[in-house]
Amino acid sequence: MERLHVLGTGYAMATRCYNTCFALENNSGELLLVDAGGGNGVLRQMEDAALSFARVRDFFITHAHPDHLGGAIWVLRKIMTMMRAGKYEGELHIYCHGTVRRGLTAMAELMLQQKFVRLIGERVLFHDIEDGTRAQMCGFPVTVMDIRSTKLLQFGFELTLSGGARLTCLGDEPCCGPCAERVRGTDWLLCEAFCLKAQADVFKPYEKHHSTVADAAALAKELGVGHLVLWHTEDRCIERRKALYTAEAREHYAGDLYVPDDLETIELG
Repeated sequence: MERLHVLGTGYAMATRCYNTCFALENNSGELLLVDAGGGNGVLRQMEDAALSFARVRDFFITHAHPDHLGGAIWVLRKIMTMMRAGKYEGELHIYCHGTVRRGLTAMAELMLQQKFVRLIGERVLFHDIEDGTRAQMCGFPVTVMDIRSTKLLQFGFELTLSGGARLTCLGDEPCCGPCAERVRGTDWLLCEAFCLKAQADVFKPYEKHHSTVADAAALAKELGVGHLVLWHTEDRCIERRKALYTAEAREHYAGDLYVPDDLETIELG
């Protein structure tokens, strides 16, 4: 069974949930990790989700903001430690753009012992990505998509599940015009929704290049999305977030809707 393991659902400054990151599990139990949050909390999230880093075969990093990249150095340290202890088989493949690769390599050289750094290029292999890059990640055919961020170069992706369904990850920004046709008709859309429309004056999502729940839901309806997952949210209303966000989204979108909490698992079929 292919599954989406939600490791975190919060925006950059969230303290009541972990930063948005997730793992896609294939039918063999291997994991494609997407982003890692902002710190070593990713270790706790993986542990609480009962997911072993030994199962992480591929690692996709969308962009260089700290709430997505900061935890990556901890992922490297964990997996490199397992490699040296004989508890990780094969290679870890990391997919990211060149700036992220250079930054993460520099972090490793600054923070990690040489016994770990030496694994880069040997068993930890970087793959630079650009718009349209195609790759097999955990057996899933993946096409990389430049989401046309105006803040910082950022990539999402389109992925085909074993049954033929399409899954699209938009990173942490709204779908802009050039990307819309690539998203149209996708079966699964993983989409940020920074706050409720009624709270836009409080959280100012547009100033941060984010969208409201209403915006994301209306987009999903317009593009004919079958299953919509909303995350990368503020955390001030965390106890009521699921109910509040679901209610607002339902005003615009009638499809299969998920507003997950940290550590939820979504069956992808």
